[in-house]
Amino acid sequence: MTIRAVLFDFSGTLFRLEQDESWLTELTDHEGTPLDIEAQAELMRRMTAPVGQVVELDAEHVHAWRERDRDPVLHRKVYLEVLKKSGVPRPEQAEALYNRLIDPSQWTPYPDTEAALKAASERGLKVGVLSNIAFDIRPAFTARGWDAFVDEFVLSFEVGAIKPELEIFRKAVQALGVPATETLMVGDSEEADGGARALGCEFALVDPLPTTDRPDALLTALRTHGVA
Repeated sequence: MTIRAVLFDFSGTLFRLEQDESWLTELTDHEGTPLDIEAQAELMRRMTAPVGQVVELDAEHVHAWRERDRDPVLHRKVYLEVLKKSGVPRPEQAEALYNRLIDPSQWTPYPDTEAALKAASERGLKVGVLSNIAFDIRPAFTARGWDAFVDEFVLSFEVGAIKPELEIFRKAVQALGVPATETLMVGDSEEADGGARALGCEFALVDPLPTTDRPDALLTALRTHGVA
């Protein structure tokens, strides 16, 4: 099979929201005790989990969790609840953390993100970024000039569909103008990103490790599929 297009997931694939001690040093739990390193790391994991419910929620917030990536209002509502349930009792602290979560400038690219985007683009492939997300991630690319390598951004909150629903993959391949059978999806979630297989796409799984621990997984995925 000849690959003529590549779709990349965003969180845990091209970029990662890394733990920043400056965000968390003043956080305290319900008793006023500072959060330890393990609690801080778990908090960051819960803020970026691609699938699965990370805390116990009531029915109202379960609905918001399931639909969060279609609707920015629901996204904010449920993440503030998740932060509260995760040991951030003060609303102003939760708001500050949430605002960092949805700020593209706070996300760290993987070491080979630029090289992978550039390699696919320079080989004449169509390149898309396909993300379950409730905020605009384009500034993370334009700030670095990487938008020049991306033909289409397909974001769940803009198109009203979320991975692994076939509709969002269908919209993505249609936007790129390449058949699904000639498209490679690269992502960090077998459940969400791997859903592209049902439409006929190839799929490459990468591990959402810290950026310092994953130097070349994107390039390896592309090479494995004969793209780079």
